[in-house]
Amino acid sequence: MESWDDRLSRIPTLWSMVRRAHGDGQTEVGEAQRELLERYGGAVRRYALAALRNEEAADDVFQEFALRFVRGDFQKANPEKGRFRSFLKTTVYHLIVDYQRKKKRGAREAQMGDDAPEPVAADEESMGELFNESWRDDLLSRTWESLETLEQTTGKPYHTALRLRVEHPEARSPELAELLSDRLGKPMKAGAARVLLHRSREAFADLLLEEVAHSLDDASMQRLEEELIDLNLLEYCRPAFEKKASAEAEEPS
Repeated sequence: MESWDDRLSRIPTLWSMVRRAHGDGQTEVGEAQRELLERYGGAVRRYALAALRNEEAADDVFQEFALRFVRGDFQKANPEKGRFRSFLKTTVYHLIVDYQRKKKRGAREAQMGDDAPEPVAADEESMGELFNESWRDDLLSRTWESLETLEQTTGKPYHTALRLRVEHPEARSPELAELLSDRLGKPMKAGAARVLLHRSREAFADLLLEEVAHSLDDASMQRLEEELIDLNLLEYCRPAFEKKASAEAEEPS
């Protein structure tokens, strides 16, 4: 039976995708660039929007990031210097600061002339926390999308059940069963609703683990746990993680 570490080793990491995105083959490069921007552009834009609180400004920063990425500005990025998330966080932080400086400088020069002082850059540590929140929210959003895709491909209503629980957090099993019956168009008893909800949570946790593993340069169980803790995501998938960690520990070396 394939171990969790073996399974994780087959998940392409962000650094490997970055290398592909700056390779020699035009078709492969284009596909890798699109995949990276589609997959992680959301976190970049969320971060820019949260920092700048302006849709147009966030779009400008994201477009500048995408332009530099496609142009090949990040091809010298070195995975030995740290996590891709940290690299991306620093890169986008500087783009935001540059954008703020240009805007403020233009406004001051229009009003005060060229002798106006430089604006003070935002605190990188607090901005880093903001980026982590954006990254975390994007991971959760993609996990919900993956759960919906799983429901569409398997017919198992995990996404429907978990969404109903989120929308009705106080509903007891009989109430949830009624809601599911209405949504699915077939009768469901309270016991079946409890089982479905339990399986839905397990599926969400497994998908979240895979999403986080995909975002790492080193997708080992130890590194995965560190990332889950760092992003405050372990609470969403602790039983699933512990189950996989236990199974991994029992694997013969």
